[in-house]
Amino acid sequence: MKRIAYALSGAAALALVLTAAAPARNSYPPLDVLLSGAETILGQTIAYPDGPPKMTAAIVAMLPGQSTGPHRHEVPLFAYMLEGELTVDYGSGGSRTYKAGDAFLEAFETTHNGTNTGTGVARVLAVFAGSETVPNTVAETP
Repeated sequence: MKRIAYALSGAAALALVLTAAAPARNSYPPLDVLLSGAETILGQTIAYPDGPPKMTAAIVAMLPGQSTGPHRHEVPLFAYMLEGELTVDYGSGGSRTYKAGDAFLEAFETTHNGTNTGTGVARVLAVFAGSETVPNTVAETP
């Protein structure tokens, strides 16, 4: 009888240890936050456009020396540099250089021009928090 009691208590202890060591099945994985903010790189407060929401994610690839041309965004834009180097001229707002691993909330309703100032391809993940009725990007004449 004592052997059964010892065996049961040993099994219970082992089950307790295994349960404590096992990862929770419903736990959320840890986050590696790239960026969290309410203002663009130029200090503009984020404002969502009117109309039915439309999220757009795209990868922009630029060769060395290639430029986007003057343009503005009409919606909030999260950008993440996947590869290379990009220098953006914001006119009176100055210029900023972004490198692989940088995340930023791009300026909107402000004309700017991005140029690949690196030696290799620049790749940018662009995520627009847009609307069905508002364009993400508008080209400007120089």
